[in-house]
Amino acid sequence: MSELTPEDALRLNVLLAGEIQAIRIDETAMTVHALTPRGEAAVKLHPTGRNDPTLRRVRELLAGHAIGSPGGYPTDIQRWARVGQARDKGLDRLLLLGEPGAVVSVAYSNGLTDELARRAWWAMPSADNARRMLERESVAQGKMGKILADYLIEQLPFENEPHVIIDTVRIVLQSGLTDAATQQRLWKKGITDNAYHVGFLERMPDDLPEQHAPRADSEAQRAKLAPLIAQGNTCARQLERLLSGPGLAFLQTSEEVLRHPENQDVVIALLNAVAAYFSALCPEIGNRGGSVEAALAHAEALCASDGQPPEIGELLDAVPELAGEIRAMVALACMDAEVATPVLARTTAAGTLMRKKLEPVTTPILQMFAVLRGQPFSATTPRRRR
Repeated sequence: MSELTPEDALRLNVLLAGEIQAIRIDETAMTVHALTPRGEAAVKLHPTGRNDPTLRRVRELLAGHAIGSPGGYPTDIQRWARVGQARDKGLDRLLLLGEPGAVVSVAYSNGLTDELARRAWWAMPSADNARRMLERESVAQGKMGKILADYLIEQLPFENEPHVIIDTVRIVLQSGLTDAATQQRLWKKGITDNAYHVGFLERMPDDLPEQHAPRADSEAQRAKLAPLIAQGNTCARQLERLLSGPGLAFLQTSEEVLRHPENQDVVIALLNAVAAYFSALCPEIGNRGGSVEAALAHAEALCASDGQPPEIGELLDAVPELAGEIRAMVALACMDAEVATPVLARTTAAGTLMRKKLEPVTTPILQMFAVLRGQPFSATTPRRRR
């Protein structure tokens, strides 16, 4: 194995003798960069032969210094991701290895702090690392939160995968990371790419940028629901939520996405977002239906005259004219992405063909959205908002 030149070895050892917070290696420029409390330092390498043996020797030197591994860094660097999840102590030492896999391990770790995020970001600024680090509250609410969020928003126009867009929007919409103007810009992008809107439905379902007026009968119904809500009736509270302006905004946005999903990722994320919106009812309705048909049958049975759960029975007595809305609400609470699995598992289609195959699932859901909005159901696709 090629040895480091005496000059390179000396410079590296002098570098490591100081206070080092993170290291990254630029293999193209053959330079070792170090983050210190005073700024950045760098050591230019001068290999006498091929670059690979020199880089291997540098990593062995770093591993011996950082984790006491005289034989060099672990050969299976991919395992660092698992190590980072299981071990929160010593994360700062992993950032001294100059290994991308070790940096990813730190970014994914439950023990990540705002300071460690700063060091990891310097070592490897990537969108995926930013997303994972922002999932830690200590980072999202720390000094790095806004920095990482701004980077992700800047990179969003270059993302093509719907699941990445959904994940990113959901993450950057955390409290304090974006202002109202930024939220409006992201929302408007959802007009042409509704994956953006799914991120909003997941993160802020009751505070969407595009609000609606409440249902025309909301005031009259609220007066009837108020006594039950005061008694802690969860079903009454959810029904009032649906009749409100924010509730109608959630339903209409969900409908527009469900009519125009780009691929399976959007369908799955949307159905799970709807399930989360209705999840407060789950203790009252029991197990989920597993399919649209089962959910509808379960809702019908729960709202029948015999054997009603107390909260549902009280709600039907208070607003019998909203029996259809109550059944729709209960049925939607029985569903998540599982209802689409039988269709999605048998096809890799996307776009129009996928939407056609999903009609047995999406049409009943769209009908329930229409009932809750107090609007007639239309099988034709309405003109999208611009």
